[in-house]
Amino acid sequence: MPLTPQARAKIEAFAHRQHNATGVLMQVVSFVGGQVEDGMKMLPERHRKRLDAAATRGLRASYDAAGRTHGYLGRYVASDRAHKALASVSGAFGGLGGLPTALVELPLATTVIFRAVQQIAAHYGEDPTSTDTRAQCLQVFGKGGPGDADDGIDTSFIGARISISGTAINTLINKVAPQFATVLGQKLASQTIPILGAAAGAGTNFTFVSYYTDIAHVHFGLRQLAREHGADAVSDAYTEALVRLQSPLLKAAKPSNFD
Repeated sequence: MPLTPQARAKIEAFAHRQHNATGVLMQVVSFVGGQVEDGMKMLPERHRKRLDAAATRGLRASYDAAGRTHGYLGRYVASDRAHKALASVSGAFGGLGGLPTALVELPLATTVIFRAVQQIAAHYGEDPTSTDTRAQCLQVFGKGGPGDADDGIDTSFIGARISISGTAINTLINKVAPQFATVLGQKLASQTIPILGAAAGAGTNFTFVSYYTDIAHVHFGLRQLAREHGADAVSDAYTEALVRLQSPLLKAAKPSNFD
């Protein structure tokens, strides 16, 4: 059915959510992480390789575990708030011992974020245990990251169905992992100092869960609208809304808070 005013309003709200996902808190985390990350470049090559491998293993394990934990104990951790709290505790423990414990904590943090994204998919009418939906959850991890310059206008996911073969899933993980590894680098950078890294780990995990849940609401919210109004119409309206938000001319025309 054609886009209704209500549908257009939802699309506009999703565009604002995408645009605001990298807010002040995220920018602070990126700045702090970026400063420490310069020092991480002097780490042995084996540690940097472990980061890339950890991103791939974390996404693979999360993809598998999320399908099993949606029921059982997983049903008690079902809200954005619960996932943020769990991620904060995980990050605090991960930062207690500096880089070694932070590397050990990465798979748990990744799984918590994945489950939060999976829960949002269910909220928008998708089967969170299906292979296709879990593949779409993987797509969310490729949507940039804190401080990333990604404009978020990739709308190819809106009406797409992802192949359910094992080879296709492995290809998707290998494609998303390098982008997610960059995000994990900022997280690890803030956790390199033992004890102090506990506070940084809790804060960065909370922020990363907030970021990816925002992106997941956009991702699956648009897919829900596409099932009702068609992928092309939703994609075009979403792109137009984002372009308006990012236009320097439109930003300059907005009245200043200090006028």
